[in-house]
Amino acid sequence: MRRYTLILVCFILFVALADAQMSKQIDTSINHTTRIIPIDRAMLLKNIDVIANMQYANNSNFLNGQYTGSNYAFNQFRLEVRGNVLDSTVFFRFRDRYTRDPITQSVDNISHSVDMAFIGISLPRNFSVAFGKMCADYGGYEFDANPIDIYQYNDIVENTDNYLAGAQAAWAPSGNQQFTVQLLNARTQTFAQIYDTIPGIKAAQFPSAVVGNWRGSFANGAFSTFWSYTFITEASRQYVYYTALGNQFQSKKWLIQYDFKYMRDDIDRLSLITSLIPKSYSPYQALNTTYLEHWLNLQYTFCAGFKAALIGMVDDAYWYGNPDPQKNNHIRTSWGIIPSLEYYPFKKLNLKFYTAYVGRYYDFTGYAKSKFGLENSTTGMIQVGFISPLVIL
Repeated sequence: MRRYTLILVCFILFVALADAQMSKQIDTSINHTTRIIPIDRAMLLKNIDVIANMQYANNSNFLNGQYTGSNYAFNQFRLEVRGNVLDSTVFFRFRDRYTRDPITQSVDNISHSVDMAFIGISLPRNFSVAFGKMCADYGGYEFDANPIDIYQYNDIVENTDNYLAGAQAAWAPSGNQQFTVQLLNARTQTFAQIYDTIPGIKAAQFPSAVVGNWRGSFANGAFSTFWSYTFITEASRQYVYYTALGNQFQSKKWLIQYDFKYMRDDIDRLSLITSLIPKSYSPYQALNTTYLEHWLNLQYTFCAGFKAALIGMVDDAYWYGNPDPQKNNHIRTSWGIIPSLEYYPFKKLNLKFYTAYVGRYYDFTGYAKSKFGLENSTTGMIQVGFISPLVIL
């Protein structure tokens, strides 16, 4: 055994000496070798960021007050590459979500896991254009946040198509105002794949979404807005009308955000009401639905590195297309409350450790209970973990 050990040590010394000799040869002729990354290419990396967007936690789940189990999981993991090329005239952004199945979609021909894959061009007079798959700029601060900073979305953002292929034009007349218009695909799959068939409704030849928004900033950034209006052609003469009004107040210690959202669908785009109705009562996608939401986010930095937050949200769902003559249009109210405590241990790194409780309560109207057999329910989740948009490069 000792003999084998001695042979191994001699071999390691031989390799080390050979490596040192080779290093000397390389050092003396370094000016005559080809660089792996040429200097002109390396300079491009100064304008490119590679970011690992992570939300990792131990999740403890509850259903109707009963503990159902715990697990460690990546609630969010999205790898992002973005930057500028050609003297910042051309910019790009790519982000892939590793917590969603990478299934190529039939309409835009790209994986459903890809959030964004677009290029943009900066134009004179503060104009810009972009083309590719991008974030549908629906408005509201809930949707505008980095997804890893959201412990649970309210119903509209949680259930709609938020990343769509298309084109965008933006104009920022000043540093305090920006206006954006987008023309996008209405969805990532065909009408038949999502809705199957609906009697009397024909799929549109170009199902599209037109999104317009305004970002405003006032009083040196103390108050800001993110308002938008969206018109979606879901099928032939079947439309979606979506308004989102986001408002924000910010001071040294306080951040207060309030979103109002209203969505009226000729076809139930969110499929929330459709999922609640028994197939024996209505085998097709629900028609003429409305969702009305409020979302409030309160954050307070009470000492260096510590932040307490409380999110409250409510969504009312209505089914005006119910064929029952004795109907009650109001089907359900969902409530949400999310208290959290966040700790930032590093001043120069956006990394936080957190604990949060995500509580949801689903309250059905008396009509929905008696007609469809629905019952009130609650869900809960306790999360303990970390969040970071970790800049790798």
